[in-house]
Amino acid sequence: MLPSGGGHCQRAFANDTQPEGDRSMPRTKNFNAGPAALPLPALERAREEMLDFAKSGMSVMEHSHRGKEYEAVHDEALSLLRELLPVPQTHEILFLQGGATQLFAQVPLNLVEPGGAAEYLVTGAWGEKAFSEGKVAATLVGGAARVAFTTGLGEGKEKAYERVPRPEEVKVSPKAAFLHLTSNETIHGVEFAADPARPFPEAGQVPLVADMSSDFLWRPIDLSRFGLVYAGAQKNIGPSGVVVVVVSKELLARGRKDIPKIFQFRTQAENKSLYNTPPTFGVYMIRNVLAWLKGLGGLSAMEARNRKKAALLYAALDRNASYYRVPAEKESRSVMNVVFRLPTEADEERFVAEAKKRGMVGLKGHRSVGGIRASIYNACEPEWVEELARFLDEFARRA
Repeated sequence: MLPSGGGHCQRAFANDTQPEGDRSMPRTKNFNAGPAALPLPALERAREEMLDFAKSGMSVMEHSHRGKEYEAVHDEALSLLRELLPVPQTHEILFLQGGATQLFAQVPLNLVEPGGAAEYLVTGAWGEKAFSEGKVAATLVGGAARVAFTTGLGEGKEKAYERVPRPEEVKVSPKAAFLHLTSNETIHGVEFAADPARPFPEAGQVPLVADMSSDFLWRPIDLSRFGLVYAGAQKNIGPSGVVVVVVSKELLARGRKDIPKIFQFRTQAENKSLYNTPPTFGVYMIRNVLAWLKGLGGLSAMEARNRKKAALLYAALDRNASYYRVPAEKESRSVMNVVFRLPTEADEERFVAEAKKRGMVGLKGHRSVGGIRASIYNACEPEWVEELARFLDEFARRA
């Protein structure tokens, strides 16, 4: 028997355009935070082309990155990204390796001048890591890094992050090399600009730099406001192994020339991300995911789909608020990572175990904070979320 909200769960996505794919194939309901679910049509396309790409008698992984077959894929991925976001002509797109973690160091290595300083907004664990690496990297080039504002509460293992800053709380030095933020904190479940009351900060003439690894491509965004955006692929874009960078030409020109060429953003920009051998299969899969995303109607359609999914889960949690607790304040709740707690750790373990029996995996919270986390990125199907919402009601009722 469905819980009282079950009918709403079944109707919530009735008018959505469903992605095409082999619906007869049993798919695990994947709520992993990353590497995360990939769209079934993108995987099926890869399966069909795995052994014979473009009638070449070879896999795309076997092609030279200088050859016309791979170059066509590379160019299509760049073109689709520029179209879907859209990326203004003032910015370049780069496909890099090393993940967002490498960018924690690479950004200040490129952009901090001797005697200068970068500033950071810290709203969770990934912001902490970015700042920690930023301090080391900035020092190497004769500069510094400092925290402009943090929403952290407490110390050590008890430290909590429950929100992003209010606009009036952000003060940035006009001489800062850049202001860095993490747009969505996957571990703590807080996100910038998910609610109009918590917009991206105004930084004046200071370049705004954002780690968007876990909320890239889920909605339209004005990239002209940002000097540099970077995103590890393994959440919303494709498989692990690629990091997408969108950087203004002005910052490219300003970047330091006294660091190794491989770490200079201009090097990859001047070579269309082909200075060295790129992760060709990763870029190929990004192309497949972007084509799927375009077929669904682009980022406006994806935002509507994602907001429905998040609203469904938060509604189930709120109507059972005596049992579930969402640490994030409502204005800062992430649309991508729904984080919540149950009364005891034993209850949480039982929740994860029962969910797994129903084909729902990846719900255990990050080891540093515990709890439950449902990552509902673009490829997370609406029906998976509907089933999870029903399970939330049922589990609370049985408690």
